[in-house]
Amino acid sequence: MVEKFFPNVNWERMWQATYETLYMTGISVLATFVLGIILGLLLFLTSKDNIWENKVINTIISALVNIFRSIPFIILIVLLIPFTKFIVGTMIGEDAALPALIIGAAPFYARMVEIGLREINKGVIEAAKSMGAKTSTIILKVLLPESMPALVSGITVTAISLVGFTAMAGVIGAGGLGNLAYLEGFQRSRFDVTLMATIVILVIVFIIQFIGDIITAKLDKR
Repeated sequence: MVEKFFPNVNWERMWQATYETLYMTGISVLATFVLGIILGLLLFLTSKDNIWENKVINTIISALVNIFRSIPFIILIVLLIPFTKFIVGTMIGEDAALPALIIGAAPFYARMVEIGLREINKGVIEAAKSMGAKTSTIILKVLLPESMPALVSGITVTAISLVGFTAMAGVIGAGGLGNLAYLEGFQRSRFDVTLMATIVILVIVFIIQFIGDIITAKLDKR
């Protein structure tokens, strides 16, 4: 029945492309989560009236975050080709897409982390300070736990964006469902291949959103 509606789909290639998309998304989400939290914490802690208040450092980090999150992803991939070749050794394949995916998504997520941290009641932070808590303790025991629902919600949104980024990366040879939809679907006028690749991407997005919503709901104490 499926073959009747999707006669041109090579299912083995489709599953391979799905694996490549999941691989790119998974690795870049993990790296983005870590880098985004570090950048977000730095943005928050170096801002006015905070523990590490430092206008110069805050301005530099903020400028870098704003620059990289403002560059359209397809242009960012091209700009990072020399860097990607230096790090990975090639600009073709799923590994070659990872630097651009991470650099494109981490600044976006960092702003979400900063917003989540700003929503924490300042009284909680002041109480921890008054009890003599170290900065590391405040970060690990107050800031991160209190903002965790916002952090999970933010990484869910970022992960969905990264699925879209992998599709764009696929157009210039990174592999995955975007590459399959473009080369075997669009260029060969096989609409069913493009449609099936789109359906699989939508399923991945719905699963990510579903899991993210469940985790956020369990963490939210309100």
